[in-house]
Amino acid sequence: MTPKVSADGLQEPTHDVLQALDDLQESVTRSDLQEASAHLTRFCEQCEQHKACRFLAAEKGAYPILLATWKLAATGDQGLLLQALNALSALTDGQPDLLDSQGLQLLVATLAGNTDLTNVTCSGIRCVRHACLKHEQNRQSLVKAGVLPLLTGAITQHSHCADVVREACWALRVMTFDDDIRVPFGHAHDHAKMIVQENGGLRVLIEAAKAFPDNPSILSELCSTLSRLAVRNEFCQEVVDLGGLSILVALLADCNDHQDLVKQVLSALRAIAGNDDVKDAIVRAGGTESIVAAMTRHLASPQVCEQSCAALCVLALRKPENSRVIVEGGGALAALQAMKAHPQEAGVQKQACMLIRNLVARSQAFSRPILELGAEALISQARAAHRDCEDVAKAALRDLGCHIELRELWTGQKGNLAQ
Repeated sequence: MTPKVSADGLQEPTHDVLQALDDLQESVTRSDLQEASAHLTRFCEQCEQHKACRFLAAEKGAYPILLATWKLAATGDQGLLLQALNALSALTDGQPDLLDSQGLQLLVATLAGNTDLTNVTCSGIRCVRHACLKHEQNRQSLVKAGVLPLLTGAITQHSHCADVVREACWALRVMTFDDDIRVPFGHAHDHAKMIVQENGGLRVLIEAAKAFPDNPSILSELCSTLSRLAVRNEFCQEVVDLGGLSILVALLADCNDHQDLVKQVLSALRAIAGNDDVKDAIVRAGGTESIVAAMTRHLASPQVCEQSCAALCVLALRKPENSRVIVEGGGALAALQAMKAHPQEAGVQKQACMLIRNLVARSQAFSRPILELGAEALISQARAAHRDCEDVAKAALRDLGCHIELRELWTGQKGNLAQ
């Protein structure tokens, strides 16, 4: 730290990040691009090392200084522009309120004017993500400014650059979040519709998946984003029509070793199975067998077990024939094994109970074989251990034909509901 003399004559240290900021401001004022570059490097290093440095820098006016640097770089220095975006990305990580309307407009203009530059595109999209996470107003402002076609366009134009595809997928997902507690409701659903209907989002993601057959990390990002966009019945069908279903089922069969990818594929299958016709298409494509195999393979993972049960649960909903395929393929047994393996995981217990209930709700013939596998004891244990499972466990036991005690919550007496 550099010493600084206070009013009473004592020396106070100036934090390194603030010293870098002061030096940056001086070099920008003099339009000294070379010096500005060196000071930006120092500033970024400090911000990336310590979260507290970002907060301190923001408190001491870092944003307007970076904005001035950004504008200076935008006149033609690509190297400095990339550094300015990296610095802005570091500063706004966890501090989306810093970006003002001028910065948001400049961000969109920078992305639009540098679509051919991989590094600038990647860093600019990271700034978009940081600006939009937990900030509904920034999301809406950027969408109005035209950021969505820039995000989908980046995936198409840089389809072989893993970093750009990863960042763009992440940013697209953030656009569909409803995570800002300061607003009563957001535009998450509208943004998902715009990504699909106006920007061909589903086609972009499915085509991108073909470019990364051996990259489980990127495939996970693409599947995760696909899940966020399957918000309407026709979108689910579009995924099938574009060849997305065959890719998902193939990934589940061929990439069974990669746990995170398996989890995201299951999530995507669960999302598109909201469409009844797609349910049947998944079963015809061998999806149930692949899901059961994935759950059996990753029985130690509560996340995979939960997503597997959830996907099978949706496939069985209102579909007796699908229920038959699931039961005969070992789906009920795998779900009960998952319950046994993860007694403390409420999510696993709840999804497994819902699956059992859906399997027997319209196919009573399956009740006896499922009970013989020990379902009643496991469901009763889940009901006792997890308050969240009370209703679904009771419904599963009822549809299995087991005796359950039905309590009357409201008796017409003055007072509160029975607990």
